Amino acid sequence: MSARDWTHDDIPDQSGKLAIVTGANSGIGLETARALATRGARVILACRSEIKAEAAIEDILRGVPQAELKFIELDLADLESVRSFAETVIEGEDRLDLLINNAGVMIPPESYTAQGYELQLGVNHLGHFALTGLLMPLLRATPGARIVSMSSLAHKFGRMKFDDLDFESRGYRAGPAYAQSKLANLLFTLELSKRLDDVGAEVIVAAAHPGWTATNLQQHAGVFEQLNPLLGMDPADGALPALRAATDPDVQSGDYFGPSGWMEIRGAPVKVGRTKAAKSEADAAKLWAISEQRTETEYL
Repeated sequence: MSARDWTHDDIPDQSGKLAIVTGANSGIGLETARALATRGARVILACRSEIKAEAAIEDILRGVPQAELKFIELDLADLESVRSFAETVIEGEDRLDLLINNAGVMIPPESYTAQGYELQLGVNHLGHFALTGLLMPLLRATPGARIVSMSSLAHKFGRMKFDDLDFESRGYRAGPAYAQSKLANLLFTLELSKRLDDVGAEVIVAAAHPGWTATNLQQHAGVFEQLNPLLGMDPADGALPALRAATDPDVQSGDYFGPSGWMEIRGAPVKVGRTKAAKSEADAAKLWAISEQRTETEYL
């Protein structure tokens, strides 16, 4: 690694800050929560399972006994759970410095959210869209607040099929559905950044992808899981792009971070590019309108 590589040692002091990390009970989410807590942030672990979240808290506390950690239940596949989570946070907190939209599902069998939307688009995009909007008052009230969305290399294969977002007409295909959801993550950050700028809100919106990181996200991806020992980074390194997006003082709205190595599979976090489809302002605005309608959440 070169002297200019960005590592965990470059994470600035986070004392006094509050961070929410979705999917913080394992993998990249756990390592993101651990790193932020190590630097002094209070961290809310937003997870579906209390048992898994408490195990993650115990794991972090073994290495960081002074960590301030809290579990609040969040099921991104159910918008009622998203609303309940946001209400709990707003009632209990007066600031929110970092919202790390990390949780996700990857190429599962055909599945749907509680509201009837294709699971990957529902969890990876719609749940986080609603969560971000419901927490926006706290974010806007916090100087220097940031929102980080986790995308993927798979966004490069994504296509927004606005007339068949849930794969009802064409039949469910897990890979294209995942790629569509990861493209949606980047279109969301594009439109969110624009809208925040339009209202003069000083909230930074950035995105990241973890390259090839060995996590349980790949439990339904046989070949990826088998190649993890050869190609996959460990979750602590895979968390670095999101951590840089969340904490590097030089980050600007619209920045997108990923690994620096071959094909962005592994390596230290740097700014990376995105596809033409991920830069479409028309698609970003259209997705925003559909997301407002589907989640019944309007903001900015």
